[in-house]
Amino acid sequence: MTALDGRTGRPLWGYRRSLEAEARNCCGVVNRGLAVLDDAVYLATLDARLVCLDADTGTERWVVDVADYRTGYAITVAPLAVRDKIIVGVSGGEFGIRGFLDAYDARTGKRAWRFWTVPGPGEAGHETWGSGDAWKTGGAPTWVTGTYDPKLNLLYWGTGNPSPDMDGDDRPGDNLYSDCVVALDVDTGARRWHFQYTPHDLHDWDSNQVPMLVDGSIDGQPRRLLVHANRNAFYYVLDRETGEFLHGSEFAMQNWARGLDRQGRPIRVPGMAPTMDGILVYPGVDGAVNWPSSSYSPSTGLVYLQATENYGQVYFKRKDEYDPGKPFYGGSVRNVFGQEPLGVIKALEVTTGRLRWQFEEHAPSLAGVLTTAGGVLFSGTKEGQVFVLDAQTGRPLWHFATGGAVCGGPVSFLIDGRQHLAVTAGTGLFVFGL
Repeated sequence: MTALDGRTGRPLWGYRRSLEAEARNCCGVVNRGLAVLDDAVYLATLDARLVCLDADTGTERWVVDVADYRTGYAITVAPLAVRDKIIVGVSGGEFGIRGFLDAYDARTGKRAWRFWTVPGPGEAGHETWGSGDAWKTGGAPTWVTGTYDPKLNLLYWGTGNPSPDMDGDDRPGDNLYSDCVVALDVDTGARRWHFQYTPHDLHDWDSNQVPMLVDGSIDGQPRRLLVHANRNAFYYVLDRETGEFLHGSEFAMQNWARGLDRQGRPIRVPGMAPTMDGILVYPGVDGAVNWPSSSYSPSTGLVYLQATENYGQVYFKRKDEYDPGKPFYGGSVRNVFGQEPLGVIKALEVTTGRLRWQFEEHAPSLAGVLTTAGGVLFSGTKEGQVFVLDAQTGRPLWHFATGGAVCGGPVSFLIDGRQHLAVTAGTGLFVFGL
């Protein structure tokens, strides 16, 4: 990582840590960001360590081993600073890890609590894994940063797919708390409530997208809401105090469910589970949305997504034997010949999920979405374009060619009374004065 002068871009200090040779991840060498608290910076590493640095000098203060990277654990998530704690999740859903979420004392690095996203014997939800040992390799990783409500003192975190991804024979049941959002007491790690988007997931539809916390009105009554556009192509509105399901609707092309029932559970279309011969399912494993951040604008009342349309894959099932540290998919996928998935920015009404407008891109993008009080939306494309839209109408305002794929979220910050926009593209950082 590198610390830069926000005015000039001049490097101030750098930090580099060598990774263990055996460190692995399903999707490359990935790091999704940092946390800053007081005079310290916190980052996590692919070989499952959490590091605290001095923010002024980059000097290493402490390092803790979060998990054993040799068994398939990794960390790609940006830590989250909450009060006096640093919250960090783990990757490894494709390696048969048992997922968890940790909290560490920000000053000392001592672990404060751990919440297992695959409950063990005697814990609530353990029965959803059947009577065997499937829970020991159940997945449910926590690989995208959650969010925090200081008034309720609740931490909201999304969880990933159960393992093995596409073979559910040895894990009958809903497989809690995979494909969930869990609400945890930040002081103790105790679960207050959970909501499962895709029970017994067989299509690798992680539910890790960052939960968005908004205040709105449902049936004329003010509610504290949590809204979430899920990889499974449905948009959800929950009460964030209780976890009550309030609304759900389809926002992208899918063929696996006829809709959601009154509790928010999917009404499945029969025969859509992976098979030895393969079955075409929409959306594919990358989902109708993926990990790039969505955004909510209080001024427009709209939620903005970096979505993918016309995207299906053929899902195959196979029997994999668990081997610590080795891939544990239980199947595979194949693209559809001649099919061209489409990248789309979608603007949805926050409480109804109704589409207000959409902006089509050439291809699916991994750039996050940022909206500002100035009524504009920022995002980017794989082709290297940073673009700006009118947040109310979706009308293009301007764009800039960076020369490298935009695969991160835009960041806005203020220096000397002037607003700036920073975007990473390829191996460079671009800063615009607004």
